[in-house]
Amino acid sequence: MTAYSTAHTLATLASEGGEHGGNHESLSPYVTGGAALVILLLLLWVTTRFNRDR
Repeated sequence: MTAYSTAHTLATLASEGGEHGGNHESLSPYVTGGAALVILLLLLWVTTRFNRDR
């Protein structure tokens, strides 16, 4: 498989999303963004706990 055929296959798969636009009904953007924020803040807190040399 060449890079061109792989890109063409992936583009074809991505365009077959249908009329829904790829969003699931149960996914709320606020819940998804809030969860991402909490996870990133938790990772920041863990990173600063391990960086005690400052």
